[in-house]
Amino acid sequence: MDKLKQIETFVSVAGRGSLTAAAGAEGVAPAVVSRRLDALEARLGVKLLLRTTRRVTLTFEGSAYLEDCQRILRELVEAEASVSLGGVKARGHLRVSAPAGFGRRHVAPVIMQFLDAHPEVTVNLDLSDRLVDLVNEGIDCAIRVGELTDSSLVSIRLAENRRAVVASPGYLEKHGAPRTVGDLARHNCLSLGQQRGWLFRVGEETVSIKVNGLLECNDGAVLHEWALAGRGLAWRSMWEVGQDLKDGMLVSVLDEFAAPPTGIYAVFPQRKYLPLRVRLLIDHLKHTYGNDAYWGVLR
Repeated sequence: MDKLKQIETFVSVAGRGSLTAAAGAEGVAPAVVSRRLDALEARLGVKLLLRTTRRVTLTFEGSAYLEDCQRILRELVEAEASVSLGGVKARGHLRVSAPAGFGRRHVAPVIMQFLDAHPEVTVNLDLSDRLVDLVNEGIDCAIRVGELTDSSLVSIRLAENRRAVVASPGYLEKHGAPRTVGDLARHNCLSLGQQRGWLFRVGEETVSIKVNGLLECNDGAVLHEWALAGRGLAWRSMWEVGQDLKDGMLVSVLDEFAAPPTGIYAVFPQRKYLPLRVRLLIDHLKHTYGNDAYWGVLR
């Protein structure tokens, strides 16, 4: 406790530039502040402050030590806040990135709820399907769907991401439902036009099936609309089509061959020194996405 009080006093004096001002802020006599500084310097064996009757200035060692002390005190405040949020509020600006489609449906609304609970936080939400460079673009937290490729980032799994082959009831009534993955060859499959195929679990293996059809588009939302319009089969994520399945607008097929789920992740550059506002946002996302009721009965 004495060591912590010495550090707090040192930071206070360095910030105010005066023993008298620091003593006034703490409600103690300047002599008390002076004794604490003397004890701290004696314990460390270095001079931290050059003191005159008018002001104090930091030594070279004092400047370096001040940065560490400020960080330690900040982390202590945030550590206590993480278990008892009544005394400390998250504040400051957040830059968040998410894939466009998922972000519109499942990040933007959740961020509004987060801001209602933390009104002193501001957010810039960047919705883009490109792979954002978190460090160079100053992104505090990115939401990513699928397998992660950048091992230099820290990640937290927020939820599972399952995919299903879906079609409208009208399309299935007209063309029949595929019973095996081999049946896809005779169906009109709506694809992104990419070389990678649709993934399925066949026996003990996950296989990629290249599909063909009359329509391709590099926008998943368009494929979703085409499927609703009865134009063919689409392989879509449950976060996108779950409500349509629940409402009977779409029907899933080949469920017994569904590939293992991937993940929905929050990723950020580093775990150390993570601001409170970032940690609280991640907690809020994890709490929201971890609730089965959020995704519905088809989760």
